[in-house]
Amino acid sequence: MKITWLGHSAFELFSHGVKILIDPFFTGNPFAGDTEAFINPDLILVTHDHGDHLGDTVGIMKNGTSKFLGIADLCSYLPTLGVDPRQIMFGGSGMNIGGTVKFAGFSITMTNAVHSAGHGSCVGYIIQDPNGFTVYHAGDTALFGDMALLAERFAIDVALLPIGGHYTMDSLDAAKACSYLEAKNVIPMHYKTFPVLCQDTLEFSKQLAHYSEHTNLISLNPQESAEF
Repeated sequence: MKITWLGHSAFELFSHGVKILIDPFFTGNPFAGDTEAFINPDLILVTHDHGDHLGDTVGIMKNGTSKFLGIADLCSYLPTLGVDPRQIMFGGSGMNIGGTVKFAGFSITMTNAVHSAGHGSCVGYIIQDPNGFTVYHAGDTALFGDMALLAERFAIDVALLPIGGHYTMDSLDAAKACSYLEAKNVIPMHYKTFPVLCQDTLEFSKQLAHYSEHTNLISLNPQESAEF
C-alpha cells in the first residue's frame, strides 16, 4: 500500500494496481501542489459535500472514467452537477453508513463521522486492500466513543485523522482517537490549510505520546508518500 497526502484531507491510496482518491480538494488548496498525476483514479471516495472535500470531484469525473462512491444522498445530487450517473456505483445509489461494498478486490466500509453536510451526512471509510491492509479515513469528525467499536472489528494499520481543530477534533482529541482505534500508524490531516486551523503537528506529537504511545506518527508533507 502506498499512501500519498495531497494536502488537507486529500489522499491517494495505491495498492494492487488500483488507485483510490479521497476528498480531492485541489483547486483553492494552497498545499495541493501539482496534482496532474492524481486526476485519473479508478475510484473516488468523498466524505461529504463541503467544498474543501468534494473539491474537484465533478471535474475529474467529467474528464475521465473514474467511478464514484459516497453516501446515497450525495450520489443523488452529483448528476445535477453534470456527472454521468453511470459513473456512480450501484446504479447511482452509492451506499450508506454501516454498509460494506467490494471494489476491485478492496473492501470499503462506510463509517459514521460527527460533522455537518449539505447532502446526507459526513462519513468516514475503512478501506481494506486485497491483502487485508486496513486504512481508516475518518473524514471531518469530532471525537466519538464508538471509534472503539471500529477497533473491535478492524485491525487498523493506518488512521488518517483530522487534527486542525475549529471544524474538527483537535490534536488532543485526535490522540485520544488513536487510543480508541488502537491504530498502528497515524497520518494527520485537515490542518495548516487555513489560518483558523492548527499549523503543524507538534502539539499532536506531544498528545500522541501521552494518550497513544503505541501509535507511530507519520507526518507527511504534501505530495509525500508512505509505503507499507
